[in-house]
Amino acid sequence: MSIPAEVIANETPAPTPELPSTAFPILISLSVCHLLNDMIQSLLPAIYPLLKTSFALDFGQIGLITLTFQITASLLQPMIGMLTDRHPKPYSLVIGMGSTLIGLLLLSQAPSFTMLLVAAALIGTGSAVFHPESSRIARLASGGRHGLAQSVFQVGGNLGSAMGPLLAAFIIMPRGQSSIAWFAVAAAVAIILLTRIGHWYRSQLPLAKHHRKRTEVETHLTRRQVIAALLVLGMLIFSKYFYLASLSSYYTFYLMHKFDVSVQSAQLHLFVFLGAVAAGTIIGGPVGDRIGRRYVIWGSILGVLPFTLLLPHANLLWTTLLTVVIGVVLASAFSAILVFAQELVPGRTGMISGLFFGFAFGMGGIGAAVLGQLADHVGIEAVYRICAWLPAIGLLAWFLPRQESAGWH
Repeated sequence: MSIPAEVIANETPAPTPELPSTAFPILISLSVCHLLNDMIQSLLPAIYPLLKTSFALDFGQIGLITLTFQITASLLQPMIGMLTDRHPKPYSLVIGMGSTLIGLLLLSQAPSFTMLLVAAALIGTGSAVFHPESSRIARLASGGRHGLAQSVFQVGGNLGSAMGPLLAAFIIMPRGQSSIAWFAVAAAVAIILLTRIGHWYRSQLPLAKHHRKRTEVETHLTRRQVIAALLVLGMLIFSKYFYLASLSSYYTFYLMHKFDVSVQSAQLHLFVFLGAVAAGTIIGGPVGDRIGRRYVIWGSILGVLPFTLLLPHANLLWTTLLTVVIGVVLASAFSAILVFAQELVPGRTGMISGLFFGFAFGMGGIGAAVLGQLADHVGIEAVYRICAWLPAIGLLAWFLPRQESAGWH
């Protein structure tokens, strides 16, 4: 997919008091790049069964691979966001995708566990560059429909994450580790698209400051209230991504252990779950724009609790159905949380995006490592009985501020 030349030429909004229209070609192109980026990244956990056998890994080592990827992204994203808030870099996305490409190729040829960790770190670095800057561009292209823009951008990532296990099951698992290199084509396509998006972004920079002043919302909150609200949002991110780590990293092992399904069957179930996550993501943003992000956050995190409590006691059919509901409901929160946080701290879109994407990645990585160790000691089924209570943290959403002008009510 390419961006028509006339779009790049005409996307600069006229300097009028009104908001520019939503730049859907840019948002869709960003979403496609997010799909390609996260599809590549999702190959890593999708091939864990292959790596576990090939390198004789235990669950703890699998958790360390995820931790390396997630922590690399987590530590770098806020710093990159802060840098680009002050000094925007239109073509930094191309550099980030280049790091992902190198990591992908290394992963396909890694001869040892150490090199697997290096490949995971390179892919994590690419993610650290991609997410905060792409989120900033999505906000700039939103035309004031911030929740919708974030959902369109993020659903590409969710779809890519859902495709990874499916592609791994039918392409990588039968052919082995070296076939991972075939996905370099996806990274090359993303680099081309991101170069075109970089041209558009560069053309917007002279008006970006004016646009920000006209579209950012005044919070009318004290510094203490803002910090407290950010802490609550952070706890909700912890709840969401710690639980998601139990499914994204260990769901296949859970299904194979409890129901004795094949690797390919387990990965198909993972694909269904990740597809539900994608559906929840696209739903959450527009609903938050319409009824208020606070309501979406409240309903998403706490509302999933009954289903997570039922999951460890379900048969295979009900496990599949429950994970679909969990994926849709739980995923609807992130767009609302991110835009809520951006509006708490006006003018710091990159820093807040990097902080929350980074924290989400970090919680996913720490969750994978902790849960992997826990699974080694108490068993994989016990992990899901323990994690079932994490969504109860959603009760903290009660303490989020109500401010209708910001769409938070």
